Amino acid sequence: MRDAQTYARLAEFGRDLLNKTSLEEGLPHISKYAKEVIGAQRCSIFMYDETKHALWTTIADGIERIVVPSDKGIVGHTLKVKKPVIANDAYTNEHFLADIDKESGYVTKNIISAPIFDSQRNIIGILQLLNKATDFDSDDARFMIFFAHYISGFLELVNLYAHQDEKNQMSML
Repeated sequence: MRDAQTYARLAEFGRDLLNKTSLEEGLPHISKYAKEVIGAQRCSIFMYDETKHALWTTIADGIERIVVPSDKGIVGHTLKVKKPVIANDAYTNEHFLADIDKESGYVTKNIISAPIFDSQRNIIGILQLLNKATDFDSDDARFMIFFAHYISGFLELVNLYAHQDEKNQMSML
């Protein structure tokens, strides 16, 4: 169970997040906090593009952009089952995409991922943490659910603004 100090830091994190106006500003902030609380080495926040049937991230520590078909990998499995997924031995998990490790040179030991729902209960993304010193557990999964709900409003609003900007730019052409 997380302690009161974790939730006090969460309130401070939330105040700071309110000052972020784009994914480029907010995602690193979200990633840093999630890694600190869970004790993971890396964090990726995959956004779900329903029209392209893909999950993508520009925030994946150590890697540029990752794009995964929405039915592949642990993130795709998380999207399908709509609940947290824990793989404490990544390479033995049937959904794990070892090719990403091969491309990056990073070795993934364990993974936890959780869906991020919008206000309509549609999945808009997947929060994923890698390589905790110990195994991920049910307490980590509960926190991931709570944290995913906490950041979902920010992600939904930023996406809404980005789509509105795209529409405005297209109407000017």
